[in-house]
Amino acid sequence: MNPEFNNGLKGWSSFGNAKLEHKESQGNKFLVALSRSQPHDSMSQKVYLQADKLYTFSAWIQASSGSGIPVAAMFKTASGLVSAGQVIAESSCWSMLKGGLTVEASGDAELYFESKNTSVEIWIDSISLQPFTKNQWKSHQDQSIAMNRKSKVRIQAVDARGSPLPNETISIQQKYPSFPFGCSMTKLILNNPAHQKWFTSRFRVTTFGDEMKWYSTEYVQGHEDYSVADAMLQFAQQNNIAVRGHNVLWDDPQYQLGWVKSLDAQQLESATNKRLNSVMQRYKGKVIAWDVVNENLHFNFFESKMGPNASAIFYNWAIKADGGTPLFLNDFNTIEESRDELSSPAKYLQKLREIQSFPGNEGGRYGIGLESHFDSSIPNIPYMRASLDTLAAAKVPIWITELDVSSHLDQPLYLEQLLRELHSHPQIQGIVIWGGRGPQGCYRMCLTDENFNNLPTGDVVDKLLREWGYWTSDSDSFTTDNNGYFEASLPHGDYDVKISHSSAVDSSRVHKLNVASTTRSLQLIV
Repeated sequence: MNPEFNNGLKGWSSFGNAKLEHKESQGNKFLVALSRSQPHDSMSQKVYLQADKLYTFSAWIQASSGSGIPVAAMFKTASGLVSAGQVIAESSCWSMLKGGLTVEASGDAELYFESKNTSVEIWIDSISLQPFTKNQWKSHQDQSIAMNRKSKVRIQAVDARGSPLPNETISIQQKYPSFPFGCSMTKLILNNPAHQKWFTSRFRVTTFGDEMKWYSTEYVQGHEDYSVADAMLQFAQQNNIAVRGHNVLWDDPQYQLGWVKSLDAQQLESATNKRLNSVMQRYKGKVIAWDVVNENLHFNFFESKMGPNASAIFYNWAIKADGGTPLFLNDFNTIEESRDELSSPAKYLQKLREIQSFPGNEGGRYGIGLESHFDSSIPNIPYMRASLDTLAAAKVPIWITELDVSSHLDQPLYLEQLLRELHSHPQIQGIVIWGGRGPQGCYRMCLTDENFNNLPTGDVVDKLLREWGYWTSDSDSFTTDNNGYFEASLPHGDYDVKISHSSAVDSSRVHKLNVASTTRSLQLIV
């Protein structure tokens, strides 16, 4: 009610101890919460939320003073507080908070805003809360896939004289999908034929779980051993599977070797430079991406030792070591958890801009890596979509790098929901599931049992691969019309095309077809 504040305070009330004022500036009307003493002191409105709906939410936010003020939109429900998203507010301009939410049970709720900085006034304008049914949401996903992952192909079959061939059967088999969909792997795959057969029949991209990390390749200072990573890379190359380089450096102190922790600032700078150049030059041209600094939104081991610009310096070195390969940040909770202020979409973009603007880093090729470990609550699909829309403003590749679902949740159900939403988003350029089975099992979610028979999660993956047209062992048949034409909407990728015709000189001839983001029209001569 009254989202543009054209009717004063109608529908709005004070939340906590805040005082409300209705203001107007240059014809723009907005609401102000002032005299705040607690983070939740703000404005509020009561709404009714339905459990079977998905809600998108947006609002324009401004702070009365200062800069970099986190402000969150909260919904107080019978089952607890739900965050719809947050934004970094400024005093000099309006910032758009874009988010979303779902609720576990239908009932009354109360919208309010929250900021830990109680010294500022919160200004809001243009509130939007839009409900969608599950069918409406699914319809949008399907439309997006049809628009962004597929293209229409129009093919005419003709004979050697150019005459159309009506009512002929054309068989099309995808040999290599364009969309990178994959799974992590561990060294267990090297000597296990069942594992290899299961993996190579499904996935076109992978990330090594531990084998390329610093603690695996230089457990003892000065003694590097890449033998396992080399063997895994060779296996991937032999099976036409692309590899993401993961990771060069990890900012979490708990994953630093004892000898690394013992180094002083100057020694650590030398050691990290040696590590970065060692791994990146060894695999230069052999990986499709580098996770240069892992989890530097949440942790700061290197910054605490080398200074606040440590991450930016590492990317500077990485540009020099392998600047032709996209250099990713990689962190968690940006799309998984709407209440994690450390890694909100706004904070992620802020960190990316800091790295990009560091002297010497302006020309680097960057990427956004979203780990996507869903382990705390039911996935908030509308918030995910809004977060990806926000991150897209960076205009760099966005990858889902370590997708899994905690075992205390319904893994098959939510894995399917997540994959459908992520694959349908036009800015997602690749997905890697964190389900690689190692000697001790899997990190949080397995796709198979120890004999590499599918678990229900693996069945979800197979179901979607077939639905999306990425199952390369399948082929489709089409019949030409009276003028020798047929049309189809095909997922982007490389295809083998065969025409069955009795007069064909070589009925086994295979035509190569690449389907990209534009409509293709071509003739096939039998």
